[in-house]
Amino acid sequence: MKISEVHTHLLDYKLETAFESAATRFTRRQHVLVEIICDDGTTGWGECLGPAQPNAAIVKAYAPYLIGRNPLETEVLWQDLYNLLRDRGQRGLTMTALSGIDVALWDIKGHHFGVPVSVLLGGRVRDTVKAYATGSFRRDGVDRISDNAEECAAHVAAGFHAVKIKIGFGVEEDLAVIKAVREAIGTHTRLMIDANHGYSIQEAITLGSRAAEFDIDWFEEPVIPEQLDAYRRVRAGQPIPVAGGETCHGRFAFREPLETRCIDIAQPDLCGTGGLEMRRVVDMAALHGVRVVPHVWGTAVQIAASLQFVSALLPDPPRRDPIEPIFEFDRTHNPFRQAIITHPIEHENGVIAIPKKPGLGIEINRDALAEFAMGEPE
Repeated sequence: MKISEVHTHLLDYKLETAFESAATRFTRRQHVLVEIICDDGTTGWGECLGPAQPNAAIVKAYAPYLIGRNPLETEVLWQDLYNLLRDRGQRGLTMTALSGIDVALWDIKGHHFGVPVSVLLGGRVRDTVKAYATGSFRRDGVDRISDNAEECAAHVAAGFHAVKIKIGFGVEEDLAVIKAVREAIGTHTRLMIDANHGYSIQEAITLGSRAAEFDIDWFEEPVIPEQLDAYRRVRAGQPIPVAGGETCHGRFAFREPLETRCIDIAQPDLCGTGGLEMRRVVDMAALHGVRVVPHVWGTAVQIAASLQFVSALLPDPPRRDPIEPIFEFDRTHNPFRQAIITHPIEHENGVIAIPKKPGLGIEINRDALAEFAMGEPE
């Protein structure tokens, strides 16, 4: 079996109502999938975190180095592709593009051996996982405080045990949102806050100190990701556990944050940190006693791949009543998120069943790919 074709599929949808985090404004939903086809017809699918068109361009640059290779040699291929661009690409698009390729290769491997990727990773620890609802961005044309409170109350009514909201727009406004959301969801629902690195050090410390009374599970990306010392100061200066890592790419980028304990919770993204390179990040986190809660933001391909990883995620620490992982489940508007697979992956009362079929456990709906296609990049 040899790799014969590498394709990307750019997906696009113009939003009726734009929304924004502290770092990014969304007027469209755009994602890129990677399709790798072998000479025997076996096909694998992956996804790249981040801007769709630039990721597609890097995948196209990698493609000639994959043609004719054995797709089962995932470690060899990963090393070769990483080394190909490592002099200018230890982080960023080279790694997010490599992530999509690596996920597709593992999907092929699962189909070849007739087992889900979770089995290839060492075995399924769990067949279901509790999800938390991600959303509550700042939407155009609505009152942010009431809008976020109503949205989160709806998530709780749908069965979610936890919600995560966006902050980073100003300490006083954010505190008003946090207070309104806590009142809307009650005292038994877990609440997380995500600043998308929108604060200065002092703002983050002030916000965290004042928000702690609302029983916050974690404070995500309080400051820009390059400033690890700033993370340490925020962690030391306020009582809420600090989370981060969605923009850390691979073991090399995670080494210092984990070794210096500037985060309490690591959030690697399977489609951004190098694909199944994420195994090494999780091992490093376990060495340093840092909890892992994967970041998930994408289509059903990203969701399925991340579910396979979570299925095989070992309890840390292993004990009679282990700390179970929770799964980030994007609830913002994206009509092609689930449409691109034949059997959508949805929650039931806030719990997601992890696919058991070979590979990622999904089948692509090519009609939906055509419907939401942005245009061929190659």
